[in-house]
Amino acid sequence: MRWYLLTFFLFAVTNLNAQTTFDAHFNTLKKQTIDSGITLTFDEPKDLSLLKPTKIIIFALPNGNTTAQTFGKRLAQGDDWHYDIQHIGAQTAFIRNSDPKTNYIIVYFENELKSWPTWRRKYASGDNQIGKMVNQLLRSYQHYQPKLILTCHSGGGSFIFGYINSQAQIPAVVERIGFLDATYGYETGKQLEKLKKWLKIKNSSLQVIAYNDSVVVYNGKPLVSPTGGTWYRSKLMANDLEMDFKLKAYDFTDRLIWDNKRRLVSFSLIKNPEAKIFHTVLVEKNGFIHLVFNGTSFQSKNYQFWGERAYENYILN
Repeated sequence: MRWYLLTFFLFAVTNLNAQTTFDAHFNTLKKQTIDSGITLTFDEPKDLSLLKPTKIIIFALPNGNTTAQTFGKRLAQGDDWHYDIQHIGAQTAFIRNSDPKTNYIIVYFENELKSWPTWRRKYASGDNQIGKMVNQLLRSYQHYQPKLILTCHSGGGSFIFGYINSQAQIPAVVERIGFLDATYGYETGKQLEKLKKWLKIKNSSLQVIAYNDSVVVYNGKPLVSPTGGTWYRSKLMANDLEMDFKLKAYDFTDRLIWDNKRRLVSFSLIKNPEAKIFHTVLVEKNGFIHLVFNGTSFQSKNYQFWGERAYENYILN
């Protein structure tokens, strides 16, 4: 597997926080391309210090989205609507501002097919390639002794399940795994025992956010099959883990929750009585922030999951 480094040094004269355009900022980010049609984009903190603990957050892109769209920007006339549905860039800025004592490095994983399930079907050794990519990424930052957080949205969940499948056991360097409406590919027989063993490592955390997609009808047809959506798959995963990790189930007006005492294992499933499509709304309503902070001292500080955008001031024009 060959890696090619493409680094762009386009520096704006004006202050990044206030005046720099989205294009000028996004083009400063380091990128790496791999010969299996994968591009990695690195969003590193301005001050990457060896004196701070370091967390590398992999964000596996959803189906049909580019990295630029996933990063997000404030919409101008004529812009594609995809730029305004995730805002991982602005949510990252919120996370860094909330926890300035930690290096947060975000690495976006995109493939040329714009679909991780399709990419894995194309490459017979895809799961092993995913494992090698993640390991090489960790080695490139080994001087910082990083912890790894695996996150995703939508079809990006296929990337994480591919990684889990590639490992004899999930390594301790993986601190947290978070699914944003992305558990379509969960299979009890393939991933459960590995998740159980990993979650017994101190401070390992599993965070799952989904909504009731089983009631949605789109273009006259059910949006998902009875057992293929994230509502069903997330409930299956929660039930599989409930006994071993003493999860308590709560049935609130707007959501179902399973979590343990420290919320290191947590499932938040939004109900959907009006049968709306909340697939991207889960991300927009501070979903990425919550995946990273739930069960930590920063949980719900200056933000609420399923509340108004807490990162509005960090969105670039």
